[in-house]
Amino acid sequence: MKEEIIISGFGGQGVLSMGKILAYAGLMEGKEVTWMPAYGPEQRGGTANVTVIVSDEKISSPILSQYDTAILLNQPSLDKFQPKVKPGGTIIYDSFGILEPPTRSDVSSHEIDAMNTAAEMKMMKTFNMMILGGFLKLHPIVSIESVMKALKKSLPERHWNLLPMNEEAIRKGMEIIK
Repeated sequence: MKEEIIISGFGGQGVLSMGKILAYAGLMEGKEVTWMPAYGPEQRGGTANVTVIVSDEKISSPILSQYDTAILLNQPSLDKFQPKVKPGGTIIYDSFGILEPPTRSDVSSHEIDAMNTAAEMKMMKTFNMMILGGFLKLHPIVSIESVMKALKKSLPERHWNLLPMNEEAIRKGMEIIK
């Protein structure tokens, strides 16, 4: 198993955190992982992205020109990375930030209404975990248990009270992905 993923959206949407948690979860399961963020002045408001590779075998390079899965949370990200998804790959997108949905017919496109669902549930800080849950429903490359351990490792102890809400968000994301 080898999954090459790009996660991209506006800074502040939890894109980098989502990638880090996915990478930590892979490490906890003894998998080979890479996590390569790309951000700078775009960290708040502009587009940020992270490349994550999770594999059962050694990873030769963290630099990719094509991806198995693209998780795209805004139109600039969709415009930039849609062409870079391998034929037969997967695009996951939240329609809230997308004006023109994916057009490729040689990939599997899945809409997840995480932004609206997070708002309805008054759980906006867990938006990224809903997206991650949707991804894991389609590609269960790590377990929810490992994701929760990774999230606990990522969060300061003072925020551990938020872990149940994050697990609920992951499970909700698994339900709402189309």
